[in-house]
Amino acid sequence: MRTAYRVETVRNAERELMARLPEGTLMRRAAAGLAATCAGLLRDRRGRVSGARVVLLVGSGDNGGDALYAGALLAGRSARVSVVRLAPARTHGAGLAALLDAGGRIADGTDAPADADGTGDADAVLAGADLVLDGITGIGGHGGLRPEAVPLVRAARASGAVVVAVDLPSGVTADSGEVAGEAVRADVTVTFGTYKPGLLIDPAREHAGALRLVDIGLGPLLPPVPDLEVLQHADVARLLPEPTGESDKYRRGVIGIVAGSARYPGAAVLAVAGALRGGAGAVRYVGPGGDAVIARFPETLVHEGPPSKAGRVQAWAVGPGLGDEPGTAEPLASDVLASDVPVLVDADGLRLLDAATVRARSAPTLLTPHAGEAAALLGVPREEVEAGRLAAVRELASRYGATVLLKGSTTLIATPDPTAPVRANPTGTPWLATAGSGDILSGLAGSLLATGLPTHDAAAAAAYLHGLAARLKSRGAPVSALDVADGLPAAWRNVRGEA
Repeated sequence: MRTAYRVETVRNAERELMARLPEGTLMRRAAAGLAATCAGLLRDRRGRVSGARVVLLVGSGDNGGDALYAGALLAGRSARVSVVRLAPARTHGAGLAALLDAGGRIADGTDAPADADGTGDADAVLAGADLVLDGITGIGGHGGLRPEAVPLVRAARASGAVVVAVDLPSGVTADSGEVAGEAVRADVTVTFGTYKPGLLIDPAREHAGALRLVDIGLGPLLPPVPDLEVLQHADVARLLPEPTGESDKYRRGVIGIVAGSARYPGAAVLAVAGALRGGAGAVRYVGPGGDAVIARFPETLVHEGPPSKAGRVQAWAVGPGLGDEPGTAEPLASDVLASDVPVLVDADGLRLLDAATVRARSAPTLLTPHAGEAAALLGVPREEVEAGRLAAVRELASRYGATVLLKGSTTLIATPDPTAPVRANPTGTPWLATAGSGDILSGLAGSLLATGLPTHDAAAAAAYLHGLAARLKSRGAPVSALDVADGLPAAWRNVRGEA
């Protein structure tokens, strides 16, 4: 499992560790890991470190010091290292001295010495760079890049050099993943001690590139409960239900699906498709799409309704494709919410939600909105949700007293407990942005709820399997929602190490 901590927590751990170590030890540890990563990237790019052109973009913070010390180590391996200082008067003095002693050079301002080819200005050295280190701002930075940094960052990107961010791409917000203005787009981010939430949440995640974590000794000093966590195969495998010799379809759990309408019968089929592959022993369907469901999945237990009269279930999933016809969707959703079992609410069901009703339920509730639906529930513009996904999912969970799975380029899962870590899903592909894929996810997550998983575990496992199935089926090509459903058994086996 990957874990991430907020800046304040990281800073406290760093201060405690620095008090135990000789001065400068922590920065040199970080720089050694950073230099090793850069050396590997240069060998991949040009076969060797010697003679490589490396440019350091350095601000006034500790990230600039990390970059300078790393540059000194690369210069010691015969790389041609230049530094462009954005705040010359506040550049890390010891780091700059180490770079110059190792043969590095300054490439900013009119006093910059000329290179062998006669150039000495920042634009020229960036144009010829093999690798650029972004040490402009640190993890405490807020807002986008300052105006003076923008042309340098653009020149670095245009040069074709490998761009490596030090700890965090400059211009993104470490704690939230927000990008308020122009920011560095790195090919690789080398982060120290622990991941920061912004590295794992869009839109900042898109700026981070590949992540490399350098251990500098913070682990024992960090709290046991992180701010953000990312499940991996082994974590999900431990959550997945497995039948035993004593199992039957009822002991494995029954999931009830309330979905579809005369206008959207396909939503019922898709939700059932996900539910049948989610581990529950049986699927009960209630709604107007019964004929379409039976035609595609004859094993489904179809009932005319209402849901409360359809038979015992261990969980309900309600909402996909219910539509907005008066007197149809609302009674179905209300009946489900009045039940005493866990309920997943998605799509059209979300439009009918009342926060007080959800908070008053005796059983857990899982909401699965996309950004537009989340914006409607919060009463804010969609753009606000997309820019601040972490804040939005936490606010929704708090306001409704429910677990919330916020779908999108980074799917986030939050519980009503403000001290519990938010989960970010690492699987998926942009090809999942296709009609009906959310209906598959609803059925899948509902089925996992019916097997007895808590809401946050069911949501996390469902998002993980859903994204992985899409990757396995897509392999870079378009997929349909039913393709994703068909890929779930392979994803399940892959997670359990059986593929």
